[in-house]
Amino acid sequence: MFWVSLSVLLGILGHVSRAVRWNYLLEPLGYRPKLRNNLLIILMSYFANLGIPRTGEVLRATALTTYEGVPFEKGFGTIVTERVIDVIMLLTIVLTTLLLQTDVIMDVLQKKGLNIKGMLLLLGFAAMAVLIFIVFIKKSAHRIAVKIKSFIKGLMDGVFSIFRMKQKWLFLFHTLFIWGCYIGMLWVIKFTVPETVELTFSQLLVAFVAGAFAMATTNGGIGLYPIAVSNALAIFGISAVAGDAFGWIIWISQTLMIVVFGAISFLLLPLLNRNKQ
Repeated sequence: MFWVSLSVLLGILGHVSRAVRWNYLLEPLGYRPKLRNNLLIILMSYFANLGIPRTGEVLRATALTTYEGVPFEKGFGTIVTERVIDVIMLLTIVLTTLLLQTDVIMDVLQKKGLNIKGMLLLLGFAAMAVLIFIVFIKKSAHRIAVKIKSFIKGLMDGVFSIFRMKQKWLFLFHTLFIWGCYIGMLWVIKFTVPETVELTFSQLLVAFVAGAFAMATTNGGIGLYPIAVSNALAIFGISAVAGDAFGWIIWISQTLMIVVFGAISFLLLPLLNRNKQ
């Protein structure tokens, strides 16, 4: 339980750091919400994502508008910026993992029959479709297109606030700290299962990446996260029993944290902001 508690503590510290970092994005827009509200809104949004994926982001921007007066499109823009930074960090970790475990990962991909060239081609077509849509909206004078352009402008104000912030180095520090907490949450859980104690950092990174993709494609990794982590650990000779135990311990502990603190946040946020309409 000591290691599980430490994992949960690292998770909480990561959320607090994210709440602090959010203000660095909002400051260039002329807003500085209460740190308390930031944290409660973030926890509440993660709780909402367990029900319906990506609804938490909309709820987060809406709550920021309600309790701190930040226009929805600007608040949502900063959330998009956060997601872009998160994707960059995840890709960095994926590339680092590939460099550290190249032979093992390529062998697994070949056995699974995954066509890397086909995936890259699909991504290229998707990027082209987005570009065509942007050009069409930009040139159109239709009423709906004008509204979309107005919304996108507010969104971009939030997204590009990262280039106007005064605390760039603190923003970078909190970004690294947040992802350090995420990796640390998984690292300490290895001490809860005797068979996983000897796993190296690079081997655990493979499990981390597998779990991260499972979280991104489901409602908080429900059902898939423990399986993805267990399968990743099996590559390094960890038995199915030990791998499943590892996956379920980390997933249950972190999900319970989100459920408990997210539910509390739903109750506390309106109570602590009774003076706001």
